[in-house]
Parts: sequence; structure tokens; C-alpha cells
Amino acid sequence: MTNDNIPRDFIRKFIDDDLATGKHTEIVTRFPPEPNGYLHIGHAKSICLNFGIAKEFPAARCHLRFDDTNPIKEEQEYIDAIQADVKWLGFDWGQHLYYASDYFEKIYQFAEHLIKNGQAFVCDLTAEEMREYRGTLTEPGKNSPYRNRTVEENLDLFRRMRAGEFPEGVRVLRAKIDMTSGNVNLRDPVLYRVMHTSHPRTGNAWCIYPMYDYTHPISDALEGITHSLCTLEFEDHRPLYDWTCDNLPVPCHPRQIEFARLNLSYTVVSKRKLLRLVKEGKVSGWDDPRMPTLSGIRRRGFTPAALRDFCERIGIAKKDSIVDVELLEHCLREDLNESAARVMGVLEPLKVVISNYPEGTEEELTAQNHPKNPEMGSRQISFGRELYIERGDFMAEPAKKFFRLAPGREVRLRYAYIIKCEEVITNAAGEIVELRCSYDPATRGGDTPDGRKIKGTIHWVSAKHALPVEVRLYDRLFRQPDPESEGDFMDCLNPDSLLVLDQTLVEPALAAARPGVSYQFERQGYFCLDSRDSRPDHLVFNRTVTLRDTWAKVSGQE
Repeated sequence: MTNDNIPRDFIRKFIDDDLATGKHTEIVTRFPPEPNGYLHIGHAKSICLNFGIAKEFPAARCHLRFDDTNPIKEEQEYIDAIQADVKWLGFDWGQHLYYASDYFEKIYQFAEHLIKNGQAFVCDLTAEEMREYRGTLTEPGKNSPYRNRTVEENLDLFRRMRAGEFPEGVRVLRAKIDMTSGNVNLRDPVLYRVMHTSHPRTGNAWCIYPMYDYTHPISDALEGITHSLCTLEFEDHRPLYDWTCDNLPVPCHPRQIEFARLNLSYTVVSKRKLLRLVKEGKVSGWDDPRMPTLSGIRRRGFTPAALRDFCERIGIAKKDSIVDVELLEHCLREDLNESAARVMGVLEPLKVVISNYPEGTEEELTAQNHPKNPEMGSRQISFGRELYIERGDFMAEPAKKFFRLAPGREVRLRYAYIIKCEEVITNAAGEIVELRCSYDPATRGGDTPDGRKIKGTIHWVSAKHALPVEVRLYDRLFRQPDPESEGDFMDCLNPDSLLVLDQTLVEPALAAARPGVSYQFERQGYFCLDSRDSRPDHLVFNRTVTLRDTWAKVSGQE
């Protein structure tokens, strides 16, 4: 039985019906990435759908298959990264890891089968000539002059292609379908091309490689896939998928079903465009925390639970739309709010000297690691005469609704005491370099035994024990909600997408921070240790997301 708590989108309803009618007794899906780049957040939707279905139905499994048919663009680096991303999201393919290259010999034999049945031919048209013969969306194509070659001639030429006799671009194998079809994908599509390129897994065993649209349905059928779930751009390719399965002696005919891809505001989710960002040095690599790649958002501090929640919330639809990135950030905040320990960090420090605090002494105060989860325990923080507060928490001439520290005003120090600003110290340039304050010893822990009202509470760190770190504040990579809507998407890059702060001071407890563990810097946002650039002698923290939640306000949840 299925899980009744899972939303019954149209794909799951198809599966429910297929099981109810006995068409299938088990469900087999697959996630079939091409290993020519890193996975991005759009792939997360497909991963959660395909592997999620395998978890929801008792007699179900999901295969991970690399459709490695283009050795020019494929690398082992991508294969390793994709496997790591799928596992990070919380899914496992078990024993069902496959490669399209596993089937190269069978795929070749199927091509000979089509030739023998008069359904494929070797074509000598150049790429330019083939485009001319193909026609347009409004005009039919015309047959290649090589379409009527005999079966014997086609077999001979195809076998000589395999033997490496011809250079690249001279000959291809094409299906013989219908050059007048309204669907250009059926106008005698190319099935094989010559490529004198070594393959990451098969080496130099092949110099001809099958096309994706021909390989994909065969791989699905050989693996017994029941439901081949694809994004909407493959809808026009479905007739070719079905034609391939119908005209070959494959063991089954999987059902291809299309769903809307994930389009996210302020984001591009095209591997080609992401590769351009990397190659042109606009980002530091595929795992740059501003990138929508799974490796990038993982490095930034996103959690797999938040991503799975996001994919469940947006659901599975039949029509493309753009999802607001603020919903993704909302899901992330909800998860981190529950799981992230609290610490204090001062991004832009301003020194405070508490004049009436005894010199040469300090005390230990108790701070809760999580305000709503006692199981996360508490920690001790040192308090002394000198400390640092956030520069933005002081204003020499306070605005009307500014309730933090100002000359002559009181403010509560988180977990500590109420202090009052008595004197402002400036340098020769008139810049504020230090505040002289007094504290009220009766207000330890922030108490106000006399009942006076203190509107502001600010965070701080001990000057003696503070740990210096580098902090990277990330913002959206693009300035426009839809960077692909007009012109070159590169023109929409946000010049302020990264701000590096190198004077930040944090609690000493963060010396033990590890990549993948999130913290809430109180009143600042959620941060995690950078997995690539941090060193024991130079810690780097990435801001994952701010505390401000616009989506909650827009959706009425706040």
C-alpha cells in the first residue's frame, strides 16, 4: 500500500492505477543524469520524485544510471560528484547503479536490427546539408538522397563506421521514419555518429557512439523501467521514445511521463550556462556557494531535509512556472531554526569597555544552545571588562525607533547585564573606535529587579576570548528574478553577491566547528564552516541564509 500522507500528484495517480489494474506488480523508476556537469537544484526535484516513489511504494526501486553517450563532455569527476549529491540528499540506489555504456554492444546490435528491417540507413549528408533537408516547424523536410541505400550497403557502411574506417562528420546512421512529420524529432533522426574519442569507461573500444534519444529508451527497457519520468522538454521526444521501443525486440516498453521542471527565481538551472559562469571566472567553481549546484548549496550550508521539504511543497505539475526562491529560503530557515545551535558572533566589531567592572576579573555565564530545545544543552561564555558589540548596534544620534545602544541609553547584553553608554571615544578622523559603558551588577542574566523596561537586547563577545574568523556574506547571484528573460543572462549578475568580512569575532566554541554543521549567529543569520577554504589557523564561515523571512510574511505564516 502507498503512504496516504504523500500528495497524490498525477504521476503517483498513474502508478496507483497501474498497480490497481495489475499492469505492474512492481514499480521501477530511474534517475538518469548525463555526467557532463554537476547536478543543480532542478535535478533535486527529479531525484526526490524518482527515489521518493521508490520509497513510498512497497514493491518499488529506483536506478541510478549515467547516460554516458558523449565522451567529449563526460568526466569521472562528474560521476563521483553526482553519486555524492544523491547520497547527500538522503537516497541510495543500492545495487542498481548502471551506465548506458554497459549496453553499447546491445545498442549496436539493435541498430543493425533496424537496418535489416529497412528502418535505418547510413547518410553521407554534411551537418549543414542535413539541416537544410530537415525543413522547419512549418515546412516538411525532404528525404536524404542516401535514404534508399540497400540493406546490404547500409550494413557494410555501418560496420565500417564501427571499425574506424571513416573520419568524424562524414557518415551517420539515421532512423528511417517520416521526413514530413509535424514533429521534427521524427524526421529521420541521427542514431549514431562517428567520434574518435576515448570513453571514460570503455576506453578506445568504440569510435561510434549512440545518440541520447536512441540510447535512453533502450536503456530504460533493458532495465525494466516501468515509468520513465522526464521534464517537459522531452514531451516532443516521446514519439521517438515510443518508436524506438515499438520497433526493437526490447523486453518491455516503459511509459514516459513528463512533468514541469524546476525554475527558480534569481537563478539559472542550465548546465551549459552554469559551465559558462565557471569558465569565465564569474564564480570560483562548480561548488561556489552562490551556484545553484547541489555541491554549491551544500557548501553554503543548505540541509538535505530543507531541500526535500521544498521539493515536496512545490509538488509535481504539468505546466512550467517559476518558483519564488524565497520559498526555498523559508524551508531552509524552518529546518535550521529547529536544528542549528545558537552562538554569538560580531560581524563588524566595536569595542566596549565597562568602566565600573572590576579590572583583571571575569565570570562565566550560562547560555542556552537552543531556546526551544533543552536537549541541546547549554554552554559557558566568559564575560569581562572588555568586549565587542556589533557596530550597527550603536548609533551616536539614534533614529526615532532605534532601541539599541546610544549615548546615555541602556541596552541588555544577551545572557549578561544591562549596560549604559557613558562616553564615546573617537580617533583623529572622527571615527568611533570605543565605547565606555557602565553596567548594573543587579541585572546578571538580563534581569531587571527594579522593573525598568529595556527595549533592546544585543549580542556580544568577550575581547579576551573572541575567536577571529573570516565571514562570507552571500546574496543572490543575479539581480533580476528571471535572468534569462531578455538579453544575455550574464548581464544580470549581481556585483554584490559576495561580501567578505575579515574582522569578525565569534565565540571560542566555534573553534571546533565542522563543515556541514550549521549555527545560528544570534540576530545575524545561519552560518556554516566553509568546506574548502577553511584551515585550523584561518576559519571561514559562510552565511547560509539571513534570519529575515520574506516568504513567511507574503504567505501569511508570520
